[in-house]
Amino acid sequence: MALDLPGAVRAALVEWGANAVESADGALRAVPAENLHLTMAFLGGREEREAPPIGAIVTAIDGTTPTISLGAPLWLPPRRPGVLTVAVHDHTGALTTLHASVIAAVHAGTEITPEARPFRPHITVARVRRGARISPQHLQKPPSAAFNARALTLYRSIMSPKGARYEPLARRALVGSDALSLRTRPEDSAA
Repeated sequence: MALDLPGAVRAALVEWGANAVESADGALRAVPAENLHLTMAFLGGREEREAPPIGAIVTAIDGTTPTISLGAPLWLPPRRPGVLTVAVHDHTGALTTLHASVIAAVHAGTEITPEARPFRPHITVARVRRGARISPQHLQKPPSAAFNARALTLYRSIMSPKGARYEPLARRALVGSDALSLRTRPEDSAA
């Protein structure tokens, strides 16, 4: 399950990620714009028959649109990076509350055991290529954007020779989602 990102945020992250990929001498591959999202709950490999009940959980979740902003580059895991991400800041606590609601609903409505890792909100923009090693490098500052996430979506990952493609299976608009905004922080635009 993931929060969808506004198109302008996706475009800005794709541009930033392309610069990082270019400077990594072939060790990174960019995540396509249509695959960019903020994961709220990773459910792993599931049986096809599990999709409808999980979709029903998604559409029943009550949540307020979190106002979030993009933060610093973040290599995960830090010691031997597999992905390049951008940290996400939760200014009001609504993202953390929504995450807890999602995890509780999935746990209560399925036999899925939630991940034990603490919630670390981020958006993956590039992956380290198979067999490549990369040492975390200094990167340009990611784009400055604050926005309201509009919807929670259950995605199915479909693997192909070109990489993963995400297919939406269920979507829930969040309360206040009509208040979508994308804004650049004024202190970051003078450069």
